[in-house]
Amino acid sequence: MPKSDINKEELSSPKNEKKINDPKDQEGKIDSKKEETPEERIKILEEKLLRMLAEMENQRRRFEKERQEAFDFGGFNFARESLALLDNIDRATDSFKNDEKLKINKDLGKIIEAIEIIKKDLLSIFQKNGIALIECLNKKFDPNFHQAMIEIEDNEKDAGIVVQEIQKGYMMKDRLLRPAMVGVTKKKAQNTEKTNKNENKDEKQ
Repeated sequence: MPKSDINKEELSSPKNEKKINDPKDQEGKIDSKKEETPEERIKILEEKLLRMLAEMENQRRRFEKERQEAFDFGGFNFARESLALLDNIDRATDSFKNDEKLKINKDLGKIIEAIEIIKKDLLSIFQKNGIALIECLNKKFDPNFHQAMIEIEDNEKDAGIVVQEIQKGYMMKDRLLRPAMVGVTKKKAQNTEKTNKNENKDEKQ
């Protein structure tokens, strides 16, 4: 039999075909991966389920927080703009009280009283929505709630005490709606010229 025919027969024989297609012979080793037991599969599924439940709970908390903030501060910008109404009411009241021509008008008291009623109603609405006035006079200056506009020399009080309220500040629950514009104290500067004269006088003596 020719040599070429022998090679063909050997290659095409079932025995050689098994060797070529046998994965054990191709990889040179038996797959050692252990099949998962039912208990292990259950444990893996439990871990996946716990992670999914934890993520769902986190999403629920985030949604609840965002919903609550939207409910509490949904009118934040509207409330801040509405503060101008209070400012204008105060300005109008002060203007009427300081107007010399209006002072002699017997109806001035009724006008001021009507304006104060409107202001009181507006403050009541603000209070119901969690908007409160920032108390600042004679308080220590706090940049979280106050905005310093001027410094006032005063040696009788500690530096940084609020002694003047230029514009009222307000809080909306635990959020700053508008800072109070204030004047704060500072120590008076020493008269260096007088001090130098006294020093020269002492040296001459």
